[in-house]
Parts: sequence; structure tokens; C-alpha cells
Amino acid sequence: MNSEIYLRPWRKEDASQLTLIANNRNIWNNVRDSLPHPYKLKDAEAWISHCRRQKPQLNFAIIYNEKLAGSIGCTPQTDIHRKNMEIGYFVGEPFWNKGIAGRAVRVLLNYIEKEFNVVRVFAEVFEFNKASMRVLHKNGFYLENIRRKGVIKNNMIMDDYVWVKLLDR
Repeated sequence: MNSEIYLRPWRKEDASQLTLIANNRNIWNNVRDSLPHPYKLKDAEAWISHCRRQKPQLNFAIIYNEKLAGSIGCTPQTDIHRKNMEIGYFVGEPFWNKGIAGRAVRVLLNYIEKEFNVVRVFAEVFEFNKASMRVLHKNGFYLENIRRKGVIKNNMIMDDYVWVKLLDR
């Protein structure tokens, strides 16, 4: 694989491309309902504006061969969970099956280890999203638990798989 993948902060000019890849029912079916559907240009502009105000940077554009391929980010947890970081990501459908998500997760993990004082990184995955589970497994995550009937998506109650990676600290 000699294709280039890197993460960078969101730019205003990413809005139209983000709209194209995020306005996809197959993407929406695998993410939380907080991602609007249909996804419009105003949604992309609001997201990018939100991300550009973040200090430290928490959300990034995934760039593959100089094209916007997806989104990835992390959410620091608080209070007694303050040593935990949640991650989430999606890759646009035209970029599926190219190993992009796996490499983007690896880059994000490196960033988290350098920039944050956390010991545990986790991701939640819907029961049917086997591709995302493979991405996490290949990056050293293990299945910590399954929250039976823990989420609802598309009016279906389903299991929520919690994948964890403990960082050496």
C-alpha cells in the first residue's frame, strides 16, 4: 500500500466534499443519530466551524491521496472517566475497502498518546458493523463487552459492541 493517508484539521473549503460523502444513507446507518440525514452543506459548514474552534484539536479530515475521504475524531471523557478517550470515524463509500479507516485510526491513536494523558481508548460499534470491528481489532483493540439491546438506530434496538485499547502509561 503506497497510498498516502494523513489527518489534518478541517478547512472551510472541505464543506462541499464533506457534504458529498456524508450525505449517504450507508454512512448514516453506521453512525450516531447526531450526524444529520440528509446531510446538507449547512451541516458541513457548521461542523467545520465547530472543529476549527477546538483547542486542542479533536476532529480531523481523513485525507487519502490528497482527497477528503472521511472524518475521524476523539472525545475526552470527564469526571471519573477522565482517563478515557472515545474515538469515532467514518470513511466515504467511494473509499471503502482500501484500508483507509485502519490507517487513520493508527494515526489518531498516535496523536492521542502524544497529546492526552489517557490510559484507555474505546469505540462503540453497532452489532452489524463487522468492518469497523475489524479495523479496531487490527489496531490492537479488544472486545470488552457487548451491551445487549444498548442502542437504537433506525427504530431497531440492537447490541452495542464496546472495543477498547489500553495505552502503555
